[in-house]
Amino acid sequence: MSMSLLGRLPMPVKLGVPVAAGLLAEACGTAAGSTGGGSTAAGAPASSGSTTATVIESHAGSAGAFLTNSSGRAVYLWAADGMNKSTCSGACAGAWPPVTTKGHVTAANGAKAADLGTITRSDGSKQVTYLGHPLYYFAGDSGSGQTNGQGSNSFGAKWWLIAPAGTKITAADSAAGAGSSSSTAPASSGGSSTGGSSAGGSWG
Repeated sequence: MSMSLLGRLPMPVKLGVPVAAGLLAEACGTAAGSTGGGSTAAGAPASSGSTTATVIESHAGSAGAFLTNSSGRAVYLWAADGMNKSTCSGACAGAWPPVTTKGHVTAANGAKAADLGTITRSDGSKQVTYLGHPLYYFAGDSGSGQTNGQGSNSFGAKWWLIAPAGTKITAADSAAGAGSSSSTAPASSGGSSTGGSSAGGSWG
């Protein structure tokens, strides 16, 4: 039936049918290819959106230099965690929010880029680590330079500030404001080694 219908069509139309079919197939292939390429392009903005980098730096405190985010908010390690493993979730993560990132993690002002990393939490978020210690904020710190969580024993283990060397600082810190001078931070980083008499692998 279709053959007899084709037989009755004029010659230019007969030639046009396969050409049109070929063009249609090529157009579909190009569209499919551009969709695949589009995902790469779409991936690029996502990674450039990841330019929202999380910055970890060091600030001076009364107990020595300690790590903070770029706004001067103190970050802590928890003695109950393992190396590159967070065990703080639920109510614990409510009181001690994990330091998370959606992009790159960078070091500044005395912190070491080589010691930064990330781990994936059970909810899929990326938590920042420093020398294997998962990092946390304390909900009770409302401003830059505050260290109200230092030495807390909440949720069954101690919470400590971290020196740029990656060691826990066990001395009390009375910082009320952010001492953010980059010249002071490296200088006190030697003092933080005293608080850092416990090595980075020591969690207790």
